[in-house]
Amino acid sequence: MPNRQCHEERSHWLMDHELFVRLSRSRDLLANSFYQPITLEDAAREACISKFHYLRLFERAFGETPHAFLRRMRFEEARRLLLGGDLPVTEICFEVGYENVQSFSRFFHQRAGCPPMEYRRRWRPLVANPLIWLPRFMPACFRHYFGVIRNFG
Repeated sequence: MPNRQCHEERSHWLMDHELFVRLSRSRDLLANSFYQPITLEDAAREACISKFHYLRLFERAFGETPHAFLRRMRFEEARRLLLGGDLPVTEICFEVGYENVQSFSRFFHQRAGCPPMEYRRRWRPLVANPLIWLPRFMPACFRHYFGVIRNFG
């Protein structure tokens, strides 16, 4: 009987394909509209389930809540905008869906370990010129093959 018990324990967290597809479609909605206000009800409606059930199932399927997913998407986009452009932090804040610059800066500081402007100042030179940092993380045989043979100790 241990096999049956193991199967019963696992089966409660398995989810059928149709439900996973609906949750994925809802996650795509969140990913494509993270920069605008979207409610839990909107996302649950896309998956055709109640918001309470949606919240539990989304976390089970993807390992994070819809809110955490949105925050992560906003953070990644803010990082990309900080490093790749010259938009002021205020515009980036509104561009990624925040309505308050202070809450955006506080959240960014918690995630990145420094405020947005300091993040830009610290990391933009490395992104602009990957040869500064890339060879440090590249195996010596790759450095030699690609012609980057100096020692970056």
